[in-house]
Amino acid sequence: MKINRKKAAAVAVAAIMTCGMFAGCDLVIQNENENMKQTVAEVNIKDSANFQKEFTGVNDELLTKVIGTASVSKRDMIATFVGSGYSAMSSYGWSYKDTFDAIIDSLVQRQVYIQYAKAYFLKNGWTDKDDNNKEYTYNELEKFNAAVKDKEGVDYDIAATAYFLTKKEIDKATYTTRVMFNNSIDSLEDRFIKKDDDDTDYETDVRTTPTGLNTSNSDYCPAGYQVYTGTGKQSGVHVYEPKDGSTTTTRLRAYNELLASLKSNGLVENGEDTSNIESLQYYKLEQKGDLEDALIQKMTDTFTKQAEEKLTEDYLKGKFETTLENQSDIYAKSSSSLESDMDSVSDSKFVLTAVPDQPQFGFVINILLPFSAAQSDELSSVTQDFGDTKGNKFMARAKLLSKIKATDQRGSWFTGETDYSFKVTGEDAADKAKKAYGYQEGEREWLFFEDNLNDSKSDSKYDRLKNYYGKYTYNGKVSYNEETKKYALQPKKITIDDFIDEMEGYLNYAFDGTVASGAKKNDYSTDYYNEDGSVNYGQFVYYEGSVDFGSDGFNANQIFKAGTPENKAMSVINELSFAYNTDTGGLNSYLGYAVTANKTNFVSEFEFAAQKVVSEGAGHYIVVPSDYGWHIIYCTFSFVGGKDYEGINTPFAYDHESREQEGTFSYLFYESYKADTASKESTNRRSQIISSYKDSYTIYEDRFEDLSNLDNRN
Repeated sequence: MKINRKKAAAVAVAAIMTCGMFAGCDLVIQNENENMKQTVAEVNIKDSANFQKEFTGVNDELLTKVIGTASVSKRDMIATFVGSGYSAMSSYGWSYKDTFDAIIDSLVQRQVYIQYAKAYFLKNGWTDKDDNNKEYTYNELEKFNAAVKDKEGVDYDIAATAYFLTKKEIDKATYTTRVMFNNSIDSLEDRFIKKDDDDTDYETDVRTTPTGLNTSNSDYCPAGYQVYTGTGKQSGVHVYEPKDGSTTTTRLRAYNELLASLKSNGLVENGEDTSNIESLQYYKLEQKGDLEDALIQKMTDTFTKQAEEKLTEDYLKGKFETTLENQSDIYAKSSSSLESDMDSVSDSKFVLTAVPDQPQFGFVINILLPFSAAQSDELSSVTQDFGDTKGNKFMARAKLLSKIKATDQRGSWFTGETDYSFKVTGEDAADKAKKAYGYQEGEREWLFFEDNLNDSKSDSKYDRLKNYYGKYTYNGKVSYNEETKKYALQPKKITIDDFIDEMEGYLNYAFDGTVASGAKKNDYSTDYYNEDGSVNYGQFVYYEGSVDFGSDGFNANQIFKAGTPENKAMSVINELSFAYNTDTGGLNSYLGYAVTANKTNFVSEFEFAAQKVVSEGAGHYIVVPSDYGWHIIYCTFSFVGGKDYEGINTPFAYDHESREQEGTFSYLFYESYKADTASKESTNRRSQIISSYKDSYTIYEDRFEDLSNLDNRN
């Protein structure tokens, strides 16, 4: 198993250092600096018999300048142990010998791949853009000489690797290094920040947050971001956001703690200028590593692009047709296979058709507005009907249903360790109302996840939340005390009719028009049973409605594409589910609960209504009660309304021209095959390279015997 150079987590790095991991193992010995500098392996792919065969025609002088003998030091091994080796050792139950053997194998193979990447790009060139956005090609001796001029040691290695990267790639690698050091200092700073032990007046039952919250945007790389060590000006320069309670004193103490740990483990030498963290040899090693990671990614991306070229339109359409035909055959014979596949549907696992002549297959979001504990107790004490056509229990339940008062469940998003809330801003009330549904000055003024709702990918630290519309204000009054930094919440209590108004109002707000409408069906006064004594579940349907998707109707190919009517409606309902739903098992599901035509484990009222709304098609919604409370059931997707594809009913179609449109079915289908093909291709190519150049490195095992033998020390 390979050891990744990437840090398992900055907090783990700091924890290992703070515990004196190495010192506890007697790793620090006499003449530590010289010991750490020992070369434990050497790599030079030019020494391999395969090199000349593959790279004939490349400028020899340039090759000699760029590809020399790379030395792996004992310090590199220790740094890797800190970054990920210790974590792997703990996870897999490895011995020290197992771990350091894996580390040295990983380090030499990494250098082989890096040297190969450099030789590859010297042979084939690579492009960047100048200040005028004009592309030009690199692979010239003069440019390399200029890049490494007057550099030596690790500084030379940094410049020699950066030469192969674009400015954007260099900036991203530099940002990655700085983030790692800031995160490491953050985790150490926790112990120095004063905590208010009495500050616990927030909800301990934290509300589930949407999937993808605070997912880092891979393109985010803010200009001016620096490592903050507690010295120098922080605001407006570093971009770094300090932890709550951080001061220059706590930050400096944490930085000094980091330095002490690095020194004790031989990763910072005496005499180094610790006032400038980026001048430290350990920092430069990490910087070099991140630049090398960028070069490795560049090589991998090249192989990936080559693999993608194999994914032609005919190839992908063939895959779609074969999958559709196979599923049609399997599901016609076994509906249980369809049900199983529906339970695991995802961005990369598709169900393209359903059982013929059985339309009740699809997905629903269930929003449960529950009985209170007292109401549930009262309902439990009512005598069961057992076929009583007067419906005494159902009548008693109907009276209790009218008393249900739901509240916005997002209170914990205001308080606790993470505050996700933000106040709606705007020039006036009308402007604010355009930005937030239900806005009322002094009453409904708060939204959530401001950092995750930015549509500008390059300027946003996080990816935008998917399938979450993000404009539904907290339904209640919120007071915030600037001095105590505490919130006081008064959620508004709403009835089922109030909720329906909120839901249809929010849908119409999102579409900027009237697209959602429905009608009340029953009031629960009589007729709970059929003539044969069986329960008439149709009588329990309280309300029905639907979203009008326009003249073309619902298009399943667009359901995950942001901004489309299909996705907008699902995103609105999904957000309302986070706001009110007490059926937390349904939060963050892919399309909701899978619904089939067969008998299910759902309560009978829900089963009847879910199958009914699915048979009516996506965008329809229905309101029914059960002994749990009110269920608002929205159909996100069904196999109703599909088109005939060579005798098979399917709502999907693969369109090669749409494969680059994020969120479309064609995009998801293409990406699933691309990811699989690219992963296999890049892995195979890397394995081939390592195997072809296994004669290009030498490992000196006796020079790190002390590390391998740590298991034998008392």
